[in-house]
Amino acid sequence: MSGARGLREFAAAFAAAFVLVGMSGCGRNEPVTEGGPVTLRLLTEAQYRNVIGDLFGSQVVVAGRFDPVVRTEGLLAVGAGSATVTASGIEHYSSLARSIATQVVAPANRALFVPCAPEKPKAADDHCAALFLGRVGRYLYRRPLSADELATQVKIAGLAAATRQDFYAGLAYGLQGMLESPDFLFVSERTEPDPRHPGHPRLDGFSRATRLSFFLWNTGPDEALLAAAEKGELETRAGLEREVDRMMASPRFKGGVRAFFTDMLGLDDFATLEKDTIIFPAFSLAAANDAREQVLRTLVDELVTRNGDYRDLFTTRRTFMSGPLGLLYRVPVSLPGGWVPYEYPVNDPRAGIQTSLSFVALHSHPGKSSPTLRGKAIRELLLCQKIPDPPSTVNFDQFNDPHSPNKTARNRLKAHAVDPACAGCHKLMDPIGLALENFDGAGQLRTSENGEPIDTSGELDGTKFADASGLGAALRQDPAATSCVVRRAFSYAAARGIGRGERDWMAYLEAKFAASGYRLPELIRRIATSEALYTVTSPPVMTAAAAREETKS
Repeated sequence: MSGARGLREFAAAFAAAFVLVGMSGCGRNEPVTEGGPVTLRLLTEAQYRNVIGDLFGSQVVVAGRFDPVVRTEGLLAVGAGSATVTASGIEHYSSLARSIATQVVAPANRALFVPCAPEKPKAADDHCAALFLGRVGRYLYRRPLSADELATQVKIAGLAAATRQDFYAGLAYGLQGMLESPDFLFVSERTEPDPRHPGHPRLDGFSRATRLSFFLWNTGPDEALLAAAEKGELETRAGLEREVDRMMASPRFKGGVRAFFTDMLGLDDFATLEKDTIIFPAFSLAAANDAREQVLRTLVDELVTRNGDYRDLFTTRRTFMSGPLGLLYRVPVSLPGGWVPYEYPVNDPRAGIQTSLSFVALHSHPGKSSPTLRGKAIRELLLCQKIPDPPSTVNFDQFNDPHSPNKTARNRLKAHAVDPACAGCHKLMDPIGLALENFDGAGQLRTSENGEPIDTSGELDGTKFADASGLGAALRQDPAATSCVVRRAFSYAAARGIGRGERDWMAYLEAKFAASGYRLPELIRRIATSEALYTVTSPPVMTAAAAREETKS
């Protein structure tokens, strides 16, 4: 490398570092972060339903199927960034769009949603169509429509109205086209030049508003947030904090917290959960739905309503109980179909969300419990520690043999402990999951299996315990548990994985989370008001290798 070229590369690297320092923190002494790429991601089913519900209310029913999104790095929110729409998915979205549009312009609803009346009901009315489509499009696209976009939709509505001789039928065509548009179905972030740092991009105001809204509320921006974006207020610390505080004070914030933990804990898997009703007759569809609701109510109560210590989730005995759940928990509930606060007795082995029916039943087989699945879930969902998939050559016959002389799961799992292909992973999972063997495949309490007493002792990374409550205490003290929720929260907010250049930022977040007493709302506010959440990757500085190649050409 020549001296001149070396100086140029050093100067370029120094300039880039200087810009990054200037981009971080906004006065809070936050560490430097390189940020990540802008995202293009598919709306999740919940987000789609929330946006339609916000815009049209309960009068419009979203009845249809959605293609599944593959969970990536522990979150559907990240997996949505690599999701594609299949041919059948396009048909499903088209059917949904047609159904929604038809309901919106139906005689019973049109006065609620259409802000004007056409001059002639059997003809096109471009002015009225523009008023409706412009207003609706602002929320569906999460930004104002351009003049050309609006003109196109108005033209479609006008042509359809003329053909059908019905203004509202034409309006439905225009709305259907918007609901089928990638501008609605995909969150497409946009950048603009950053006036504070020439040569570097930044998210535009509407992309900032969209990140913020899906993070805090799991739905698109409301009018107040769109207006703040339009005025450039989200580019200032005062404006951003004002909007974050407003949104966190809203009842919708609890819905956003529910959405985050639904994703983090994989509670969407309840949609496909099956149990053998002969073996577990009390496990009904109502019980499954209530199990999911129970853990979400517990999470929101502990972390938002009480503003409690996140670590207490693993030891708390407070929860909520419904009639269908009472049958499985063997707890009398005086309000069938309703919810009442409930606290497990001190001598009850249930303590912490990892002992809730939603956890132990979800991570079991249809007809029996599974220490391995439960241990794997604790590692991956609560501690963010990925367990490799089992080799394709593993033989499960010894564990699944109904005639095995080994009566308990602990004894049957010894076969994997001595198999070199299995032992490494099973040592990470089984000693944890065995602590939950007091709960059968449906989450019901038991003390024996096949007539043999159950040994619930175990170990978590050197911490030994005697039972499920001891496991909860070990989880409460494990720094991986709090690190995990910090990483998941930021990844969920940014809708992408965490880059190598963000390690200092994550360490900073974890330290601040600890200093706050592990209060989740404070963690969420810190992320939402940070520049790190909105920092996007700058164009790469030319490397030495690239410079050499360029000089050869």
